[in-house]
Amino acid sequence: MSDPTAITLDLDGRQQTALAAPDATLLTLLREGLGNTGPKRGCNQGVCGACTVMIDGWPQRACLTLAAACADKPVQTLEGLSSDPVMVSLSKHFAEGGAVQCGFCSTGMLISARKLLDDEPNPSSDQVSAALSGNLCRCIGYRKIVEAVQAAAQELAS
Repeated sequence: MSDPTAITLDLDGRQQTALAAPDATLLTLLREGLGNTGPKRGCNQGVCGACTVMIDGWPQRACLTLAAACADKPVQTLEGLSSDPVMVSLSKHFAEGGAVQCGFCSTGMLISARKLLDDEPNPSSDQVSAALSGNLCRCIGYRKIVEAVQAAAQELAS
C-alpha cells in the first residue's frame, strides 16, 4: 500500500486539503478526511446513490470516484448547497410533502433533483423519475419524492 498523499479539493467553494491513499475514494476522503458526513456510505458499489455529490456540475457517486481524480475540480455536497434557493425549495418540499422518512437516501435524491431542475425547470413526473432512477429509497417509495420535486419546480417558477 502506498503512502497517503495530500489531495486538495475545491469543496463547496473552499479549498480543503486532506491526506488520502492513492486508491481512496472521494467518499472516504469526504467523510473520514474532511468530516463531511452529508454523502452517505450505502452500498459502496455505486448502486444506491446515497453518496451522490456534484463533481464539476454533474451528480456522481462518491463511492466510485477516486479522490485524486477530483483534485482541483469543484465538488459540491448538500452542505455546500444548503443556502442555494433551489435546494432550499427542494428541501422544504421534501419535508412538507412527506418525501423523507429515514433520510438516508435524501442527500442523493436532493443532489440529483437539483441537477434536474437546472436542466429542466418544469419536469414531468417521468422526467423526475428518470433523473432520480439512480437513487434508491427503501422507506417511502417514489411518488412523494416525485411530487416534492415537482412542487419545488412550481414554486421556483412563480
